[in-house]
Order: sequence, then C-alpha cells, then structure tokens
Amino acid sequence: MTEDLSPAERYSAARKRAAEQATALAPFRDLYDFALDPFQIEACQALEAGKGVLVAAPTGSGKTIVGEFAVHLALTQGRKCFYTTPIKALSNQKFNDLVKRYGAAKVGLLTGDNSVNSEAPIVVMTTEVLRNMLYAGSKSLLGLGYVVMDEVHYLSDRFRGAVWEEVIIHLPESVTLVSLSATVSNAEEFGDWLDTVRGDTQVIVSEERPVPLWQHVLAGRRMYDLFEESGDKREVNPDLVRMARMENSRVGGRDRRRGGRPQREADRERERRQRARIWTPGRPEVIDRLDSEGLLPAITFIFSRAGCEAAVQQCLYSGLRLNDNAARGRVREIVEERTADIPDKDLHVLGYFEWLEGLERGIAAHHAGMLPTFKEVVEELFVRGLVKAVFATETLALGINMPARSVVLEKLVKWNGEQHADITPGEFTQLTGRAGRRGIDIEGHAVVLWQRGMDPAALAGLAGARTYPLRSSFKPSYNMAVNLVAQFGRHRSRELLETSFAQFQADRSVVGISRQVQKNEEGMAGYRASMTCHLGDFEEYARLRRELKDRETELAKQGANQRRAQAAAALEKLRPGDVIHVPTGKYAGLALVLDAGVSGGRGPGARRGYDGSTGQEGPRPLVLTVQRQVKRLGPIDFPVPVEPLERMRVPKSFNARSPQSRRDLASALRSKAGHYVPERHRKQRSAAADDPEIERLRTAIRRHPCHGCDEREDHARWAERYTRLRRDTRQLERRIEGRTNTIARTFDRVYALLSELGYLSGDQVTDDGRVLARLYGELDLLASECLREGVWEGLPPAELAACVSALVFEARSNDDALPPKLPGGRARGALGEMVRIWGRLDALEEEHRITATEGVGQREPDLGFAWAAFRWADGYGLDDVLREADMPAGDFVRWCKQVIDVLGQLAAAAPDGGTVPRNARRAIEGMLRGVVAYTSVR
Repeated sequence: MTEDLSPAERYSAARKRAAEQATALAPFRDLYDFALDPFQIEACQALEAGKGVLVAAPTGSGKTIVGEFAVHLALTQGRKCFYTTPIKALSNQKFNDLVKRYGAAKVGLLTGDNSVNSEAPIVVMTTEVLRNMLYAGSKSLLGLGYVVMDEVHYLSDRFRGAVWEEVIIHLPESVTLVSLSATVSNAEEFGDWLDTVRGDTQVIVSEERPVPLWQHVLAGRRMYDLFEESGDKREVNPDLVRMARMENSRVGGRDRRRGGRPQREADRERERRQRARIWTPGRPEVIDRLDSEGLLPAITFIFSRAGCEAAVQQCLYSGLRLNDNAARGRVREIVEERTADIPDKDLHVLGYFEWLEGLERGIAAHHAGMLPTFKEVVEELFVRGLVKAVFATETLALGINMPARSVVLEKLVKWNGEQHADITPGEFTQLTGRAGRRGIDIEGHAVVLWQRGMDPAALAGLAGARTYPLRSSFKPSYNMAVNLVAQFGRHRSRELLETSFAQFQADRSVVGISRQVQKNEEGMAGYRASMTCHLGDFEEYARLRRELKDRETELAKQGANQRRAQAAAALEKLRPGDVIHVPTGKYAGLALVLDAGVSGGRGPGARRGYDGSTGQEGPRPLVLTVQRQVKRLGPIDFPVPVEPLERMRVPKSFNARSPQSRRDLASALRSKAGHYVPERHRKQRSAAADDPEIERLRTAIRRHPCHGCDEREDHARWAERYTRLRRDTRQLERRIEGRTNTIARTFDRVYALLSELGYLSGDQVTDDGRVLARLYGELDLLASECLREGVWEGLPPAELAACVSALVFEARSNDDALPPKLPGGRARGALGEMVRIWGRLDALEEEHRITATEGVGQREPDLGFAWAAFRWADGYGLDDVLREADMPAGDFVRWCKQVIDVLGQLAAAAPDGGTVPRNARRAIEGMLRGVVAYTSVR
C-alpha cells in the first residue's frame, strides 16, 4: 500500500529497509523457512548491537536460534564462538546440526568422550570443558568472541551448577555471553547479576508458547478438558470437578473395611474396576486412545526406569502396532546401521532383539539406564516419526530435542532421592513443554491420567503456575580454590567469589530479612507491655518457668541417650549365630544374627552407601527374621538392651540372596528358639525426681511474687509469645550475619585447610597444589592425597581402574544385605587406604567447619563399582561383567566413561617417574572397548 504513503514516508520506509538489509540479521533470517518471532528478533538485534543477552522462553519456543545467530556473527566477524551445553547428548546433537549448516571444516566438538576438530572457529562443548580451558589458560581462547550457554538454568543444579558461574565470572571481558534459559520467575534478577559481572546485558523474556497447549485428564473412556473457557474467563472444567467429587466419595465408601476375610490388593482393584464407571486406563489403552484421536506421537513420563521398560512390554503383549510394513523396514535399516559397531556377542546381553521389536512396532523406552547408543537411536526415530510412543523418565525433559504432539503424565508424584514428593509447577511446565511441534502441530496436548483422590483444582494450579526460580548452587571447591589462587592470588580470588550469583542473591535476601527483624522488634515491645504484672517482674518469673522446662527436657534427653548407649553396648556384644528378640519396629520378634555390623565404618566393606554402618551410627547387625527376611537393623529397632537367647550355627553355604537358604535357616531358628517368651523391660525411675536443680527452680517459682497473680496464666501466654518471637528474631539476625560474605568465608576455610595440607603457601601454589589444580571431580582432594601418599603406585591397570571407580561411583539406592564385592591383590588394600585417607580428610574438614551441606566436603568413596570396573578393565566380556554388576547397560557405560575421564586426569596430573601415569593410560585402553568405546557422533 505504498501508493497511500507520501513521498517522505516512502523515502523513510525505503531507508529503513536498506538499513535492515545492511545488518547481519538479514541474511541470517533467510536461512530459515519461517519468520522469526519478536523475542528472537529483539535478542538478535541486541547481540548485533554488542550487548550480552539473557533469553528466557518456554521449551520448544526456538530460543536456540539466538545462539545460532551468535555463531553466524562470529563467522561473519572472523572470530570464534563456543557453544556450551550441559550434557554430552545435547552437545552431539548441536554439533550435528551445525555441521549440516556450516560444514565439518568449520565446526568442532569437545566433550569428555570426543575431540573433533577442536581448533575450528565454532566448537560445541560441555560446560565443564570450557571451565577447564579457562583455568588452564588454553590457547584456544584466543580470538574467542561469543560464548553461548544453552540451558543456563542448570546453574541451579546442586552438583554441577557451580561450573556455570565459574565460566560466567572468568570469561574474558571481550567475550559476549549469550545465555539461554527455560522460563524462570526471577529472570530479571539473574539479568541484573549478569549486567554486574559481564557488562551491558539485555533480558528478553517470552511467556508465549509457539504452539498452544491444551490440558486434559483421561479418566476411563472419557478425556476431560482441564479448563473451560468462556470469554475472558478460564476456570476448572465443572464436569471434571463433579466427576472427581463423585468418584472420590464412591471410592472412599467402598474402601472402608466391613469385616470378613481381608481381600488382596489385586482383588480389590478388580472389584473397583468392575463397580466404578471411572478407572485409570492401562498403558496400552492410553496409547491406543491417543492413536485413535490423532494425538500421536506421544511421550509418556513415568518416574521409574523399570516402569518405562514394563510399559513397553505391556504394549508388546497387548499386540499394539503403530507402524506399517514400510515403516518397520525403515526402522530396522536405521537401527542396524547405527548399531553396526556394537559387537554381535554383546547384542543379546543388551536386550537388543526385544528393543528392536518394540522399535519396529513404533514403541520405545528412554531413560538413563539405557545404552547411550540405544537412547540416541530412539531419539532419531522419534524425530523421524518412526517411533510414535515413548515411555520416558523426566531426564528426557532436560534439553534433548524430542518434541511430541502429546505428553502424558501417569502420576503427579515422583521419588526425589529421599521420599515420594509432588512434582513442582516448574517440573510440570518443563515436562508438558514437550507437547506441540513447531511448524508441524496446530496445538499440543498434555494428558494427566486420572488417579484416585486427584483434586482437579490442585492440578489446575500446577498447570497454571510458572514458578521456577533460578537459585545459585555455587560453592568454592578445592580445585577451584587452587586454580583461583594460582591465577589471581588469595585477595583477588576472594573478591572474585564475592561477585558470584550466590552472593548476589544472598545480599538481596538480607534486605527482606532486615525488614522482618524490625517488625519483630515492634511486636516484642507490644508483648512485653501485655505481660507486665503489678506484683513483680514477670519476665524474671517467665525465665524461671522456662529454665524448669528446659531442665526437665534436658534430663529426659539424657535418660534417652543413656538408654540408647546401653542398647548400643549390648549390640556391640552380639556375634554371628546369636539368637535375639527384636523388641520393636517392623521386624519385631525372633531373629538370628548373621553379621554383627560393628566394623566402625573404616574398612573397605563398611560403607554408608551399602550397609550404613559407620562409627557415628553405632552397630547395625544383619539378621534373619523368622519371616525369612534378611535385614540390617539399626539402633532405632533396639530402644532397650538386647541379650542373646540362644546360639545357632550359621552354615557356611548360607546365601542371603537365596530364598531356599533363607527358608531353611528360618525354619531352624523357629525350631531352636520358638518357645522363648521375651521378658518385659522394667521402666527406670526418672532422673528428674531426684534432681536438686529442678527442686531449686520449683521452690523459686513458688516463692516469686508473680506466682500468686490471678492473671498469671494470661501473662504467661504473652511471655511465651514474647520469648518465641525473640528467639525467631535472634535466628533472623544470625541469618543476616551468615549471609553476609558467605562465599568468601567458605573460601577462607577451604584456603586454610589447603594451606595446612601444603597445597597453598600464601599467594603461591605448591607442587602438590599444581597436581590438585588438574584434578576435577567431587573427590578432587581425596584423589590428590592418594597420589601424594603413593596409594596407587605399583597397581596393575585393572586394579587402578577399580580404585578410581570409588572416586566417581555413587549407588542409586542402599543395599542393606551385603557389602560390595572387591578385587583381591593390592587393590583391596589400596581401597581400604583410600577410605582411611577420606576419614582423615573428613575429620580435618570438621575441624575447619567445612561441611557437606555447604557443597564443599568430600563424600565417602563408594566401592560399589570397583569389581565391575576391575573385571571390565581386565578384559572380561560384557555378559560376565553385567551379570555380576547387577546394573543396566546404560549405567555401566556411564560409570565406565567417568572412570576413564578421571584416569585421563591422573595420567596428566600424576608426577613423572611413578607407575600411575603409564598404568592409567593402559587402564583407559582396557576400558575403552566394546559398547564403552562406541560413539554415535556422525
């Protein structure tokens, strides 16, 4: 409509178009067959203007386009760009994407496993690799113009988040930072910090999803919309609310016990399904329903690896098929091509043929326990539309590009490592963010399966919230401290740490706490006036009453501690073969002691991750109950002392994992001691009855003038409120003191410990410190101490691999039955020495007030992978190793690669002249084979 414009307006529009064509953004936009969104254009324009950017946008909104524009700018300007990601799989994916666009000559890859064209102008890498390059002063940093930090919200990660802050703080000032984040509620706060440490940074926040998301609840045969919209109003679907109210009341009424024979859970569930009109659909039923309504491909999130595998099997057994013959043939062709490098003898061990059958039908699982190759094949087939139903754990939601038309959530509760907890609004948003493929789907669908007791209003609150605050997890580690002092000296290092996001957030939070202290002080003045008594000083009288209560509580605790000590002393006297009576708890009754559990926690077999028996926790006997259960009991099961009732011989052939062995020995136990009737423990006289201090306080209270006041109890209530508020106020004041310079104070403690051990001397790093500076990991200091004391000198390669595994491995769950199997030879002694050194470091950390809760302390080495690492490094086959390791192939490969990574560090850091560097390299050669060596970077 330029005819309607005046000559001046046409001239102005032409100049504007010419100016836009002259920018780097114009040719970049031509690379895409769709128009960029306003937030993408705004971020790209800010980058071209020389600003750093923080882009916070929902999953699937295309924020990586901003990162790709930074790549484009770097190539245009003849500079370098590093593209960092939090996980190797995402690095591999981004590497392949950039190679397709710019060619293999211009793009490199650096992860713990791969190094491809590392001096290219564009290098994709994990964030840890960039951190290590910064500390090492790598020459690859020369000419660096841009760094893209994809998924920068990983900064909140409790274990790895500190790496992101290290990179942001230590990048040269000349580097422009591009931070890409999920939608977080405090993006402006994070942007303010970036502005402080990196210079001019523009914050671009987009709340809009590129594809609209519809929320549903699938109950029985009906799919309910979660929300009902009329005009501008959006409320919970009244039909869903009505159904939920009716079904929850029906279930509650039916589930009440009515006497008679108790039903099995399976019988009760069958009865519910028969009598109720609403049920939770089975997994094959859900997929079939989504298929019939055109809502595939779908990702079903199940918060359990075993649950994901079981879901695939259930779909196969039901006869579900989502692919035609042509698609089946294409799947087999791709799978055979991608797995050609895996040895044939290993395919059966890996469950290849069962996995392939699922893929051919368009069904697959996706979780961390799978072989990386298998996961990547699933991802590729899903993106190609050849796999239409994936059952995945929540790890799939973290970054991997696998958008679907629909997302299904089976439950809204997951195991968080300590307990079953409701998923947070942030987790719900991240999971459902996978629904809706840009450029393919008109809308995405999030389906929550109906569960008994579900509250639609609570689900609506979860789906409507966008609370996902970014919280720093930054703490100065030993390796970080040594590297900082080496580069900047102690004083400058301290100043740098005070610029961290953690300290930035702590300083801001103090303002709010100070306001609360002022309010509390005003409230305390009012309470003090209300508790005034005309007969005397009521504050003094209240203090006497409080002292009496505290003394009584103290004596009660002392009595409880004394009883626990007596019980622990009795437990320490137990020996294998003793028959005892467990007085209380889940396993109360007769039991046979199999292992006394009094090793003290310092031997290689006595680990907290396996039997929990440490010197601090007291004896934890392993027993066989008359119910044929083998369990490790703790002090909580023995509130009173226990004495042996009888003695029995435990056969040498007894196997705790064998049901037959447990059954035979439990039968012998009943025959031997089933007639015993335990004696009742007599309650001891309370210590408070004879305590002179309690008698003195009671006398003083009775003699106080305020004791005779008619309004004494009213005054006492005000005094109690005053005391409670004063206690809360003092806690707030301590929090203010604790949050001021917290990071710097932790650094001072770390510095003092490293100085005592001889790693630092003033502003200088010693030779031992330079070794520590090259060791990255959770147990960096323990590894350095083992090198310094020669613990691993002379160990053959396989035994060295076994010892190194203790530095990286962490068991997913406790195994209460048996200690881990360990290799023989010198490795067993070396592992024991590692635990001894850890004990010394643990005591030293306690002396310097460095605690694991601060994220700095060294956890106890975990020996659970030592046998598997030894066998694999020694050349045993995958079948033999996995059978004894009792872990999924994916976990095995992941732990092997972490062991290889640390072995590589030791080979580079260990002093010349010893056996460790040579044997570490040989151990790497022994482990880097078969499925561990295979890489899918194409």
